[in-house]
Amino acid sequence: MELNSIKDAFDRVTKKQKLSSSKSQEAIEQMSQEIELALSRIQSATPQSDHNLIISELKAKLKEMTPLGQLEGPQKELNLALSKYTKLLEKQFNPDISKSYRNVDFDFHTVDQIIASHLYHENMFDVGDCFVKESHVEAVVDKKTHFLEMYQILESMKSRDLGPALKWATTNHDKLQQNGSDIELKLHSLQFMEIVQNGSRDEALKYVRTYISPFADQHFPEIQKLTACILWTGKLESSPYTELLSPTHWVKLAHELAQQFCNLLGESIQSPLSMTVAAGVQGLPTLLKLMNVMAGKKQEWQCMKQLPVPVDLDQEFQFHSIFVCPVSRDQASEDNPPMLLSCGHVLCKQSITKLSKNNSTRPFKCPYCPTEVQVGQCRKLHF
Repeated sequence: MELNSIKDAFDRVTKKQKLSSSKSQEAIEQMSQEIELALSRIQSATPQSDHNLIISELKAKLKEMTPLGQLEGPQKELNLALSKYTKLLEKQFNPDISKSYRNVDFDFHTVDQIIASHLYHENMFDVGDCFVKESHVEAVVDKKTHFLEMYQILESMKSRDLGPALKWATTNHDKLQQNGSDIELKLHSLQFMEIVQNGSRDEALKYVRTYISPFADQHFPEIQKLTACILWTGKLESSPYTELLSPTHWVKLAHELAQQFCNLLGESIQSPLSMTVAAGVQGLPTLLKLMNVMAGKKQEWQCMKQLPVPVDLDQEFQFHSIFVCPVSRDQASEDNPPMLLSCGHVLCKQSITKLSKNNSTRPFKCPYCPTEVQVGQCRKLHF
C-alpha cells in the first residue's frame, strides 16, 4: 500500500510536469511566431516610422498573450505536487529508525569478532587485518587463514586452474563423503574435459582410470558419458557432448565449492552479519509501525520479551521450523511448546491449559474434531 501511494504521487508529479512543459512550449512557440512575423514585416518595410509601429504592435500582442500568466497556474500545481511527493518520500524512506532501538547490553568484544569474521568472510582481508589490529581481536585469525585459502582456490578456478581445488578436495575426501558431496568427482570431471579438449586420448584415458574410476560404484552413468567424450578428443564442439563445455559448469562448481568449504568450517556461505542486517532492514518497517502505535509506552517496549505482531521475513531468512498455535496464534517457544493431542491435532501448551481449565485429569474437546482429550495424553513435539 505504501509503494502504491508513492507511485500515485509520482504519477501526479509526472502528469503536472508534462502539462507545465506543454504549456511552456506552447507559449514559446506563440511568441516565436509573433516575433518572426514582426521581423518579416520589418524587413519588408522601408520607412523608419513603420518599424516603430511594428515593434509597438508586437509589444501589445506579447502583452495580450500574457505568457507568464499562462505558465503561472501549471507551475504552481507542479510545485504543489512536487512538494507533497517530497514530503511523502521523507516520511516513507527517511523515518527515525532510532524509535525501534532497544537498550541491549552488547558484549563489544563479541561484536568486534563478528565484524572481523565478516570482513574475512567477504574477501576484505586488508580491511580485516586493520580492524583486528585496532580492536585487538585475535580469536578470528584462524578464520582468516581458512577464508584466504578458499578465495585463492576460487581465484585459481577463474583462470581454469583446478590444481588447488583438487588438492583441497583430496585432503578432505572423507569429510566430503560423509556429507554426501560429490564435488571431488565434479572437479575431476572438469579437469578431464580440459584434457579431452586440449590433450590426447591416451592422457584422457589415463586420467579416467586414475582419478575418476574410483567413483564408478555410485556414479557409473556419469562416468560412461565422460568416457565417451574420449572419442571426440580435440573436436568436442562437434560432438553430442558440447553441453559439457558450457562455462556455467565452472560458475556452478565454484559456488558449490564455496558452500562445501564453508560447510566443513561450520560456517554459512552467507556472512551471518550481512544476513542479520538484511533481515533487520526487512523487518524494520514493521517495528517502526509498532513504535508509532506504542509512542507513549516506551518503557513497555524496552521490557517486551515477544513482539505483539508477526514480522514477516522472506524464506531465505528462515532457518528452522516455526509452529504457531492455531487457537492462540502465539508462536511456540520453550515455555509454550507444541503438544500433540491424541487425535493428531497440535496445539500449544498454554492453549491446552486454558481448554482443560488447568486440570490435568479433566477431559476437554479438541477444537478441531469431536474427540475428547486428556492433558496426560498430550505429548510434546520437537521440530
